[in-house]
Amino acid sequence: MEVGLTEHLDSFVKDHSNRQLAAIPLALFLVSALILGFMLASTGSPVKLGMEFMGGTQISVATTQSAEALETEFSEYPMIDARETGSRVVMQFGPMSNEEQSRLTREVTSAYSGVEIKQIGPVYGASLQRQAVIAVILSFIGMAAVVFLIFKTLIPSAAVVLAAFSDIAIAAAFMNVAGIELSLGTVAALLMLIGYSVDSDILLTTRVLKRRGTVQENISSAMKTGMTMTTTTLAALIVMYVVSTYSYLVIPSFSQITLLSNISIVLVFGLVADILNTWLLNTSILRWYVTRSGQRGRKA
Repeated sequence: MEVGLTEHLDSFVKDHSNRQLAAIPLALFLVSALILGFMLASTGSPVKLGMEFMGGTQISVATTQSAEALETEFSEYPMIDARETGSRVVMQFGPMSNEEQSRLTREVTSAYSGVEIKQIGPVYGASLQRQAVIAVILSFIGMAAVVFLIFKTLIPSAAVVLAAFSDIAIAAAFMNVAGIELSLGTVAALLMLIGYSVDSDILLTTRVLKRRGTVQENISSAMKTGMTMTTTTLAALIVMYVVSTYSYLVIPSFSQITLLSNISIVLVFGLVADILNTWLLNTSILRWYVTRSGQRGRKA
């Protein structure tokens, strides 16, 4: 499967101009930017914040009732979400007063068994928000510095950074569309995307700029190696998503592992975006750059 996909992608790259190749990922990036901008304008955050960043209470109970029934039962409290995960229902509430919190706890523990309660204060949530933003900014600064030190040329280095930024923007927009909240787990997934993106982009840029042969030969060589790495990772992530999301269908005593489910699906869509950004966008930029600069007298 990986060989066939690589061959089709390689043929597509050879048969299309640089503008045609760049148009697809750039259009996807533009749509993603519009989605993120709309969310930012309407909620104050480009991605819906999870409980870790907003503060609140998460309660998990073992019950045969539906999530809708529990939403109705606890409608007097600021419930944000209720979902079924196997034999349990997980309810998420926004910030409450201490009195409301105590009353909710008493009602839930007296009516249901196997109750699990998790609380995060709004002050701690705001602190985590700042830490997450700082982590993303520092990751990009460090990545840009390392890439520029490796290649010492502006355009190829900027292309690597652009591809990584586009990967994260597309993955974040997908989170909005799929209703996945920004949690500590999904922040980790977005940061991991930077590593995956830089890995494939540096592979491509190194082959094109520093190896002998035509540009297209080096692109094809890099694509075989890069696509093998990406498709192998995708296969593992898809398995992780299926097991963490739907294992309760096979083994009823199991419940959905929301953290792993969200991390894996965000990484899956981020890596699909990385395929487009690396082998279409970055490839088009490098082909244009090498042809324009006449590096080593090679031709695209």
